[in-house]
Formats: sequence, structure tokens, C-alpha cells
Amino acid sequence: MKVHLEDFKNSWYEISLGVKKDEIDNLIERLHDLKRCNIDHFHVTNNFEGEGGIGDIEIYLQDDKEKDNIKLI
Repeated sequence: MKVHLEDFKNSWYEISLGVKKDEIDNLIERLHDLKRCNIDHFHVTNNFEGEGGIGDIEIYLQDDKEKDNIKLI
């Protein structure tokens, strides 16, 4: 996987997450684990080599009462 942060220079940012084909099944399985409530979160973590940047992305099961601020398109 590869992650990139883009600064739009207007107080908004984009996080790009590149996934290799051989990583997709593992990502889907982790999402299935969230859906089945086997776990309540998981992390996509940087190897912390090279330049600084995004160190960790946490994916968690959001409470239905929590207000959304982003959507899947």
C-alpha cells in the first residue's frame, strides 16, 4: 500500500491510498470483520521509513448516531 497527502491550500486535504491487487482481499476481510463486529477498528500503518508523512490511518466502526462528514463515492 502507499499513502499520499495532498494539501489543496484552502484548508482541505486529500488522502490517497494505493492498494496492490494482492492486498485487496486482506482489506476486504478486515472490513468484513468490522461488519461482523469481530473487531471495532483496525489500522493501516506506515513503515516510518524515509520522509515524514501520514503515520497511521485508523478505520473504525462508526456509531449510527455519529454525524457523517465524508462519504463514499
